[in-house]
Amino acid sequence: MLEVKNLKKNFGKKVVLKDIDLKVNKGDIVGIIGPSGCGKSTLLRCINMLEVPTSGEVILDGNNIVDDKSHTETRRKIGMVFQQFNLFSHKTVLENIILAPTLLGLMTEKGAIREAKKLLKEIDLEDLADLYPHQLSGGQKQRVAIVRTLMMNPEIILFDEPTSALDPEMIGEVTNLMRKIAKEGMTMLIVSHEMNFIKKFCTRVVFLSDGVVKEEGTSKEIFENPKDEKLKMFLSKINNY
Repeated sequence: MLEVKNLKKNFGKKVVLKDIDLKVNKGDIVGIIGPSGCGKSTLLRCINMLEVPTSGEVILDGNNIVDDKSHTETRRKIGMVFQQFNLFSHKTVLENIILAPTLLGLMTEKGAIREAKKLLKEIDLEDLADLYPHQLSGGQKQRVAIVRTLMMNPEIILFDEPTSALDPEMIGEVTNLMRKIAKEGMTMLIVSHEMNFIKKFCTRVVFLSDGVVKEEGTSKEIFENPKDEKLKMFLSKINNY
């Protein structure tokens, strides 16, 4: 489904990603872990072309979206949920959710409103449709951001630290929604420092360090039988997973 080949990303003379190879199959839930500054978020941003890779390939459904910038339809299949929600403060919850599909002509306004209300009802947020972002809790904002992404009908969703900006009591609201989406078969790549969540939720885990994939495997393999010395050191410093 998704394949990253020989991906490199430099910012000036600074090399952030050196040579990344990664395969993601349909329905995979892949956790990306590693020390701060190792390139986890940059990798996600390169996959959806928010950052243009210095070299390498990002292939989705057979199309290399790095070489051919015209693969707009392919890029739309990759949704992204950000750490800081990125909701428009001057628009209501409903307006935030319907903006992209109507602007891009993927839905009529009437159809988008109907679908948005349906999704909000499914997660018990239908009463918030006419509120503005500043009137919401952090957990509510992030769930709205996830619904906004789902409106684009993506094949894969990238989550960049989706719970790190939340108070502890709100994390469950977001992770429960992510579990619901996963049960429906959504493919996910998740960057997170929440090791407990990664360990229990992800079907595969990738350990990134020094700009390369040092180790990957099942959650059980990574957390219970790590082989790479840097991974062992990383896990030894974390006492909450």
